Amino acid sequence: QVQVVESGGGLAQPGGSLRLSCAASGFTFNSYAMSWVRQAPGKGLEWVSGISSGGVYYVDSVKGRFTISRDNARNMLYLQMNSLKPEDTAVYYCAKNRGPWSSSALDAWGQGTLVTVSS
Repeated sequence: QVQVVESGGGLAQPGGSLRLSCAASGFTFNSYAMSWVRQAPGKGLEWVSGISSGGVYYVDSVKGRFTISRDNARNMLYLQMNSLKPEDTAVYYCAKNRGPWSSSALDAWGQGTLVTVSS
C-alpha cells in the first residue's frame, strides 16, 4: 500500500525557517519523482517543488528560499523552507509522481501538514 506521511509543520515568524519531512512506503521510492504541493486558506492547490533524477524544480515564488531534497536510503523527502513569508501559509502536501519524471501526474498524497507564518 502506497503511503506518504508529512510532518514538520507549525508556526513560524516571518523570516523564519521550517523543515518539512515526508516518510514514504509501499513503493520503490528511488524510482519515482516526488513533489510538494500546497493549499493556502481559501485558495486552490499550488505545486511548489519537485525532485527527480533529472533535477529539482520550484515555483517562482519560492526559488532561492525553499530547498527540496530526498534520502533514497531512508525513503524520505524533505522541504527546507527559509525566509518564510505570510503568503507561504498553507497546508503542505507531499505527493508521489506517477513516474520518474517531475512532469508526470501525482497519484498519491499525504494528509498534509499546516504551515502558518505569522508574527
